[in-house]
Amino acid sequence: MRLATFNILHGRTPADDSVVLDRLRAAVTALDPDVLGLQEVDRDQPRSHLADLTAVAAEAMGAVSSRFAAALTGTPGATWLAATEREVPGEASYGISLLSRYPARSWQVLRLPRIRPTVPVWLREPRKLIWVREEPRTALVGQFDTPAGSLVVANTHLSFVPGWGRLQLRRVRRDLATLPEPVVVMGDLNMADALPAQVTGYTPLASHPTFPLEEPTRQLDHILLRGRLGAVVRSEAPRLPLSDHRALVVELRHDAARDVPG
Repeated sequence: MRLATFNILHGRTPADDSVVLDRLRAAVTALDPDVLGLQEVDRDQPRSHLADLTAVAAEAMGAVSSRFAAALTGTPGATWLAATEREVPGEASYGISLLSRYPARSWQVLRLPRIRPTVPVWLREPRKLIWVREEPRTALVGQFDTPAGSLVVANTHLSFVPGWGRLQLRRVRRDLATLPEPVVVMGDLNMADALPAQVTGYTPLASHPTFPLEEPTRQLDHILLRGRLGAVVRSEAPRLPLSDHRALVVELRHDAARDVPG
């Protein structure tokens, strides 16, 4: 079983500042995931050719179940509103996706705590203070029927405002607490290295720097496990032809005993 998470930067390649849908298709094909979490996903946005990027990725990986959860409607960085449960066809939106080659038994969208006013944030790179109007954040939870049995996966993209992402991750942990194991949390958590595992008490399945793209020094993207699923056969953080993040991939061997991950 291959699990992958990838912040796709709405399909954009920073090197030429363009969105080419064939690059997204190629990236997803290269990842070859059985379950895939995507962040910074566009739907009906002019900057990404009015495409449904979830549908593009689903076709590329052969997903039998997929779901897009809008975090906001409108254009990020311009005019936008927090998304609601009411979806309007053709309305520009932006959020996260969860896709699977296994059939989905259920879906749930979690709306996470949000900073309402603008807040000052210090950027280490390029060492400056900026004022941020923080975007709404969501988590998308799917329960899938896999060859190893039922599997719960939560995909999310958390705030980079110091301290706030931790609060959101604690909310995700709390909301998942009653769901049956195994439970996987994946996504761009905007927290480096071992911190997400410390906050959740989950087991990290891979340890690779994923950001920045060229010479990554921090792991902002994570795949975490509660319970038993299988032994980790291999993991990697491949560089792909789009985004400013590297993807994170974990391949697991599963059996009836559901080995402790190694």
